[in-house]
Amino acid sequence: MQMQTHTTHFLIFIFTTLPFIFALNEDGLYMHRLKLSLSDTQGVFSTWSEHDPTPCNWTGVTCNNNAGVVAVNLSGASLAGPFPIFLCHLTSLSSLSLSNNLINSTLPLSISRCRSLTYLDLSQNLLGGTIPDTIADLPYLRYLDLSGCYFSGNIPASFGRFRELETLILTENILTGKVPAVLGNVTSLKTLELAYNPFSPGHFPQELGNLTNLESLWLSMCNLVGSIPRSVEKLSRLTNFDVSNNGLVGTIPSTIFQLNNIVQMELYNNSLTGVLPMGWSNLTKLRRLDVSTNKLTGTIPDELCELPLESLNLFENQFDGLFPESIAKSPNLYELKLFSNRFSGSLPSEIGKNSALQYLDVSHNKFSGKIPETLCEMGALEDLIMISNSFSGSIPASLGNCRSLLRVRFRANQLFGEVPTEFWSLPQVYLLDLFGNAFSGNISHMISGAKNLSNLQISRNKFSGVIPSEIGKLRNLVEFSASHNELTGEIPGTLVHLGQLGTLDLSFNELSGEIPLGIHTMKQLNELNLANNGFSGEIQDELGTLPVLNYLDLSGNYFSGEIPLSLQNLKLNKLNLSNNRLSGTVPAFFDKGVYRNSFLGNPGLCQGVFGLCPTKGGRQHKGYLWALRAIYTVAGFVFLVGIAMFIWKYQKFQKIKKGITMTKWTSFHKLGFSEFEIPDGLDEANVIGNGASGRVYKAVLSNGEAVAVKKLWEKTVKDETPYGDEFEIEVETLGKIRHKNIVRLWCCCDTGDSKLLVYEYMPNGSLGDLLHSCKAKLLDWPLRFKIALDAAEGLSYLHHDCVPPIVHRDVKSNNILLDGEFGAKISDFGVAKIVKPVSKGGVESMSVIAGSCGYIAPEYAYTLHVNEKSDIYSFGVVILELVTGRRPVGPEFGEKDLATWVRMTLNEKGVDQLLDPNLNSSFKGHICKILDVGLRCLNHIPANRPSMRRVVKMFQESVHYNVPGMENKNGKLFPYFPKSV
Repeated sequence: MQMQTHTTHFLIFIFTTLPFIFALNEDGLYMHRLKLSLSDTQGVFSTWSEHDPTPCNWTGVTCNNNAGVVAVNLSGASLAGPFPIFLCHLTSLSSLSLSNNLINSTLPLSISRCRSLTYLDLSQNLLGGTIPDTIADLPYLRYLDLSGCYFSGNIPASFGRFRELETLILTENILTGKVPAVLGNVTSLKTLELAYNPFSPGHFPQELGNLTNLESLWLSMCNLVGSIPRSVEKLSRLTNFDVSNNGLVGTIPSTIFQLNNIVQMELYNNSLTGVLPMGWSNLTKLRRLDVSTNKLTGTIPDELCELPLESLNLFENQFDGLFPESIAKSPNLYELKLFSNRFSGSLPSEIGKNSALQYLDVSHNKFSGKIPETLCEMGALEDLIMISNSFSGSIPASLGNCRSLLRVRFRANQLFGEVPTEFWSLPQVYLLDLFGNAFSGNISHMISGAKNLSNLQISRNKFSGVIPSEIGKLRNLVEFSASHNELTGEIPGTLVHLGQLGTLDLSFNELSGEIPLGIHTMKQLNELNLANNGFSGEIQDELGTLPVLNYLDLSGNYFSGEIPLSLQNLKLNKLNLSNNRLSGTVPAFFDKGVYRNSFLGNPGLCQGVFGLCPTKGGRQHKGYLWALRAIYTVAGFVFLVGIAMFIWKYQKFQKIKKGITMTKWTSFHKLGFSEFEIPDGLDEANVIGNGASGRVYKAVLSNGEAVAVKKLWEKTVKDETPYGDEFEIEVETLGKIRHKNIVRLWCCCDTGDSKLLVYEYMPNGSLGDLLHSCKAKLLDWPLRFKIALDAAEGLSYLHHDCVPPIVHRDVKSNNILLDGEFGAKISDFGVAKIVKPVSKGGVESMSVIAGSCGYIAPEYAYTLHVNEKSDIYSFGVVILELVTGRRPVGPEFGEKDLATWVRMTLNEKGVDQLLDPNLNSSFKGHICKILDVGLRCLNHIPANRPSMRRVVKMFQESVHYNVPGMENKNGKLFPYFPKSV
C-alpha cells in the first residue's frame, strides 16, 4: 500500500514537471519541488538548475555514489514556508538540517516516512503545535534538535521508545507537562537538553539516573522542585550537569561525588540549603562550579579549593564563614566570583600565586584586611572588582606591574595611603575606580601611560597637589571625576585636548585660576562641575558654544564680571552660578522662576524678576539726594508691590473661575513660554486625543510654538495610588530622560484640581491612528521599519540606559508618536514603573494590571509580575501590526487576538496570508526577518524573549542583506521621507 501511494505521488509530480523530466533524476525532481515550495530571499536556490542531470552539485545537497540524495543542509537560509514533508520520498536521505529558517507549519505525523533519517535538525524555526509522537518511529534516528521553536503540549510518551537516539534537544519551546520519566528508558542518550520550557512543577525524575551513557544534562528553568535525587550518582560519564534556575531544595547530595568525569556543574538560582559537602577531591576534572543564588551556609571546604578549578562562582549565597586560605592552592583557577554574599575576613594571602587568575570579583561582602600581594603574580589578572567591602591598607606595589589589568574597582572601602606610581600608568586599564576611600598623595605624572583609560573616578578621597598636565594625553577619557579631594593649583590647559570627555567633576577641592582657554573644543562635554573651589576671572563666552552641555555648576567660587549672553544657547538641565562675585544683569532667558536659585549670593547681580536693578549714573554724595532716592525707592517699591498683588489676585480670581489654580510648576527643559499660557489652551476644540489616563490638547503658545498638554483624569489623581505620592517621584524621573526616541516632557503643572503634563507636539500623530486609517498606504515598508527601529531604540534606552530602569507598561502603536519627519518617539508614561531591586527573580508585583487589550503579556495578566519582558511582548505585537496592517484585537479574530491569529495563519496558510496588501512584495524577505523578530518577542516564556538591546541589534543586522530600497545614495539606512502626511 505504501509503495502504491509513493508511485501515485511520483506520477502526479512527473506530469506537473514534464518539461524537466528528461534532465533531472527522481531525487532531483523532489528537490526541485522543494525549491518551488519555499520562499528564498537570499538566493540559496540560485545554483539549483533543473537542467542538471542530478541535484548533487546544488548548494546544500550531498549525494551518494548512485546520485541519490543522502543529506540536505539549508541552515540559515531564511527560507519560509511549510515543512517539506515530500522530502521523505528521498529513500536515501539520512541527514536533514533546516535550522534557523522561517519554516512555519506544524510537523506532520507522516514524518515517520523519513525512515532513513539518522540526523534531523529543525531548530530555530516557526514550527508550532504539538510534537508528533511518530518521530519515535524513525528506527535509525540518532540526533534530534527541535529547539528554539514554538512546540507546545507534552513531550510525547513515545519518546521512551527510541533505541539509538544519542542527542535530544528541545530547549526554548513552550512545552508543558512535566519532565517525562520515560526518557530514562533511552539508555543510548549522550545529550539531553530540555532547558527553558514552561513545564509544570515536577520532581527531578530519578529514572534519568538510568542514562548511564549521558554526557550532558541541561535542565535549566524546567520548573523542577524537590531535591536532587541520589540516582544521579549513576551518571558516571556526565561532563556537564546543569539544573540551574529551578526550585530545587534540600542539600547538595554527597552522591554527586561519584560523577568523577564532571567538568561543569551548574546549581545556581535554586533554594539549596546546608553546607557544601565533603568529597570534592573526587571530582578531579571539575573546571567550573556555580552554586550561586541559593541558601547554602558554612565555610568553603579546603578540599574544594585544592581542585584544578577554572571557575568558581558562589554569587549571592548566604555563607557566614571565613574564606579559607586553601583557595589559593587552585593551580588552574582563573575566574573567581564571590560578589553579593556575606563573606568576611581576609582574602587568602597567596591567592593568585599558583594560578593564572584573570577575574576576581568579591564586591558587596564584608571582607576586610589588606589586598593580597599575589593577585597578579602570574601576570594574567584582567578584572579586579572589590566594591563595598571593608578592605584597608594600601594598594600593593605589585599591582603596579600588573600590565594585563583592564578594570579596577576599589570603590567604597577603607583603603588609604599613596597609590603606587606605576599603578597610575597601567596601559590596558580602561576603568579606574577609587571612589570613596582615604587615598592620599598626588596624581602621578606617569598617568600619561594609561593610554586606554576612559573612566577615571577618584572622588571622595584625600588626593592633593596639582592635576598633572599629562592627563591631557588621555585622548580616550570620557569621565574624570575628582570631587571632594584636596587638589590645588590650576586646571591644566592640556585638558581641553580631551575631545571625548563627557563629564568633568572637580568640585569641592582647592583649585584656583581661570577656566582654561579653548574649552569650546570639548564638543562632547555634557557635565562641567567646578563648584566650591577658588576659581576667579570672568566666565568665558565660549562656554555657550558647547553643543551638548546640559549641566553647569560654577557655584562657590570667585567668578566676576557679567554673565555671558551665549549661555542662553545651552540646553541646560542644571545651572548654578550662585555664591560668586558676578555683576550686571541676568540674561533675559534666565530671568524666570525655574532659575530662581541659580544666581543667589551675587550682590552685584541684577535680576528683574527677583530684585530691583540699581540705576546707572554718576555718584551722588549729598545727603538730601540719598534721602530723596530712598523716599522714591520706598514709594516705588510699595507701588510696584501693590500693582503686583493686584495682578496676582486678579489672575488667581480668573483661574479660580475656570476651576484651575496653579499651585506647582516644574520645568525639565529650557522653555520659551510661561506656565500661565498652558491652561488657556485647554479648550475642548483643541482636543487631539483621549487615553486611559487623561485627555490630550494641542496648545499653540504666544511664541507660535505648539505643545501637547495632557490633563490627567481627576479620578486617577485622587482615587488611585499610582498618581498619589509616587506621581511626583516618577514624573521627576521621567523629566530627566533625554533621548531622541522618547517624547520630551517639557514640564508638569499641578493646578490643585488636576495635573497637567506638557509634551513636545508631534505633528504626524500616533502610529496606530496612521496605520489603521485610510492613510496607511503612505507607510511603505522602509518607513514602517524606520518607525519600528526608532521605537525599539527608545525602549532599549528605558530598559538598559536609565538608572534605575523604567518599564513603560503600556507599549502600543497609539503610544508611538511621529514627528514631522516620521521619527518615532515613545510617549504616555502614565503607568510607567521604575524597576526597583527585588530579592530574587527580577520582577515586581503590581496591584493592578496596566496596559491595553491585545498587548498585555500573558504572564503579566496571570501573575501581576512586571519587568522589561512585559514591554518586549507588547512591542512584538506592534511589529505584527506593522507587518499585517491589522489592529491587535478585532472582530475578525473572534475571541483571539492578533498574536494568536498570526501564529495560526503561519501554521495553516503561510506567511503570504499575513502581509499587509499595502506593502510592496519586493520587501517580502526583509519583512519576514522582522516578523521573526516580532515572534521572538512574543515568546510565551519571558526569559526567552530577546532584550530590547538585542532587538535593536537584530533590526540593524537585518538590513545587511542588501534589501532593495532600504538604502539611499548617501549610504544611509532609509530613503527620504515626506515631512508630513
